[in-house]
Amino acid sequence: MNANNKSKLMAYFLGVIQAFIGITAIAGGSRLISNPHGLPDFPIEWLINSPFSNYFFPGLVLLIVIGFGFVVSSTLNFLRKRYAGGMAALLGICLILYMIIEVWFVGLHNFLQPLYFILGVLVLILGLKMFKSVITTPQIEVESTPS
Repeated sequence: MNANNKSKLMAYFLGVIQAFIGITAIAGGSRLISNPHGLPDFPIEWLINSPFSNYFFPGLVLLIVIGFGFVVSSTLNFLRKRYAGGMAALLGICLILYMIIEVWFVGLHNFLQPLYFILGVLVLILGLKMFKSVITTPQIEVESTPS
């Protein structure tokens, strides 16, 4: 497999992961915003040691930053835009921070928290690899000659 095919496969894999994260975050964020005072699987008591009195703000961040951010980043990745790797790396950091803050304040309650943390690390690594390949790829400038 040549370097170009590896790059395309990595970009496709990253795009699929980003789309999955984005779609599930939109669903989760919408659920938290529409039920800010808790759900059976997200009791309001989990927020006692947090700066939040309800799930509205965490749900809004999940919906907009993680959800819409990852969907847009996935789309840019599938369109092979130059800045897709940088955006993926930035959103990977956002997801890692979101999961650290969530576990810090509400505790570790299910397997999804470490799963999304790991996915954030994976997106960060792949995004940095793509970003690095864009930066190190030589650009050929074509000058036109006057006719």
